[in-house]
Parts: sequence; structure tokens; C-alpha cells
Amino acid sequence: MTKQLIAGNWKMNGSLAANQALLQAMLAGLGSPACAVAVCVPAPYLAQAKTLLASGAISLGAQDVSQHEAGAYTGEVSAAMLKEFGVRYAIVGHSERRQYHGETDAVVAAKAQRALEAGITPIVCVGETLAERDAGQTEATVTRQLAAVIAATGPRIGDIVLAYEPVWAIGTGKTATPQQAQQVHAVLRAQLAGACEQAAGIAILYGGSMNAANAAELLAQPDIDGGLIGGASLSAPDFLKIIAAARKG
Repeated sequence: MTKQLIAGNWKMNGSLAANQALLQAMLAGLGSPACAVAVCVPAPYLAQAKTLLASGAISLGAQDVSQHEAGAYTGEVSAAMLKEFGVRYAIVGHSERRQYHGETDAVVAAKAQRALEAGITPIVCVGETLAERDAGQTEATVTRQLAAVIAATGPRIGDIVLAYEPVWAIGTGKTATPQQAQQVHAVLRAQLAGACEQAAGIAILYGGSMNAANAAELLAQPDIDGGLIGGASLSAPDFLKIIAAARKG
């Protein structure tokens, strides 16, 4: 069992004033958590967050990373650039990137590889749509998405964090039941076990509307190693309650 990770994804939210108030409140109430904690902030706020998180109690994360190392890719942010800001984690393959920006499994895999090359841990997101779940394609979808990352990263697959985020439960208020989530996490764990010897140590997060009310039950499942938290990470009291629900590995 690996140490749990609670990672906040602020998405396209925040301001200089709001970020300062939020992070200061988080740090003030954090105490000595049983889990690792990170926040993934919008790129313009990386410098501010790096300063505010200088104590190291909360790790800094980015919400995306370019698949390219450098060059004429206007608007892209490379892994090397993120590393200079002290970024430890980078979300890749979030369903919103796949849906709104047309990111394919191959692109997601390339992004994970770039992050690893720069010494950044990619939080690789996989998940099925409601139509795929209703068609009985959940397992086929998530294993296909993970297989692309396994193929691209090879032996480095043991260095990733994986996040299962059922697309139908993101920002909808709907949440997979603990049993539904555990079932998919177990499938992903088995797939990782076939790819590397460190599968038991790879954190698999749940990322579908986890909140202060349902976190404890989800985090108690044997193969759920933390959460990728959206809306609840914008509220210090809610985020701290989720952190308090985590268990030690």
C-alpha cells in the first residue's frame, strides 16, 4: 500500500488575492497530514504559488505540460519550464483536455514521458464517458488509455501517479460509488502489475467529484490511494476535511 496523495486541481480558477488567501488558509489548517498534499494551479500563478508554498508542506503541481521539448509551439509550456518553478506534479490527459482540446492517448502518453524526463511526476488521468459505461466499455476504455502510457514510458511507468476519473462524474455532482470506483482501480492495478514490479507502490487516485462528505468512504477502499480534487480544492475547509480523511500508507 502506497502513501495516499490528495491533489487539488484548481482548473481555470483563481486570482492573486484569492490564491494567497486560499493557500494561507490551507497551510494554517494543515497540521501533520497522514498523506502527501499537492495543488495544481493555473500556469500564470506558478511563481506566486511557489513562493507561498516554500515550506514544502504542500507540493506544487501544474495542470498540463507540453508533449514537445521546446520550439515553435506558441502557448505551450514545456516540462523544463515547469521544473524551474519547482513543479513536482503535472496533470496529463485530464478528460477536459481530451474532450475540449482533442488530446489522443498518444499525446497524453507523450506528455507523461516529457514530464518524467524532466523529473516531474505525471498524474495520468484515465476514465470513461457515460455512454462508454452504459455500453459496458469501462474496462476496455481505461485499460486502452493506460496501455498507451505504459508503452511510451516503459520501465518508468512505476514513477507515475494514475488517476481514475469517470467523465460522467466530473463537475456533475455525481460520484461513482466506492464499490464502482474500487472495481476500476483494481483493474488498473492489475494492468500495472503486468507492466512493472512496483505496481503496488503506484498511487491510483480517484477523481470524480470527491468531496468532504464522501471522501472517507472512497479513501477507505483498498486500491484508492488518494484523490484528484476539483471544486472542493477551492475551499480550504473542504480540502482540509478531505486531507484529514486520508490514511497512511
